[in-house]
Amino acid sequence: PGEPGAEAAFARRIDPAREPGLSPEQRRLMAQVEYAQRQRALQRRLRSRNVLVALGIGAVTLGIYGYTFYSVSQERFLDELEQEAEAARARA
Repeated sequence: PGEPGAEAAFARRIDPAREPGLSPEQRRLMAQVEYAQRQRALQRRLRSRNVLVALGIGAVTLGIYGYTFYSVSQERFLDELEQEAEAARARA
């Protein structure tokens, strides 16, 4: 343990297919654990992507909503129609 460059026994990675002392049940259990760890890592990565996509969609939705209110408040065509209607009534 005190030698430089030597790996500790608990940190050494093993290949279950090449390890002579493992039973088939131990190999199967190790494969299941590795699969579960890969699935958890994938779920974490997908969760962060989903959050980013949801924030992006929410920002676009709020932007469209805000722009719609802004553009409707700027429109004056109804005022022009009412003025034309009043002018037509005054002529008649």
